[in-house]
Amino acid sequence: MSIFTDDGYFYDVAADKKYFGRDIGVTVDVYAAAFPDMHREIYALRSFGDHVLVELSLNGTHKGDLVIPAGTIPPTGKAMHAPCCDVFRLEDGKVFSFHCYVAVPILLEQLGVFMNLQASLRHR
Repeated sequence: MSIFTDDGYFYDVAADKKYFGRDIGVTVDVYAAAFPDMHREIYALRSFGDHVLVELSLNGTHKGDLVIPAGTIPPTGKAMHAPCCDVFRLEDGKVFSFHCYVAVPILLEQLGVFMNLQASLRHR
């Protein structure tokens, strides 16, 4: 969080939710709990003025509960390699905005739950 400006935010585009302040790390914590071996593979990194674009994949094995807005997906034991694009906007050397575009349908397909998401959920 220290790399963000005081008014900076993280936008989880797939969930249509913005996080500010201490909540910026919430999504990272959710994915770390669901995919304890989570790692990223970076394919491209480009900067355009005050913007940085990162094309990557999110990789890991689904070994913990994955909490999504619709409910909780229990561990499937399956691997994911979800395409992702992150767009950062910098101000005075710090991150003002971080927009994360994860290909959630591909992620859910890789976990084997996409076509039957409601049956796969453990509701809160």
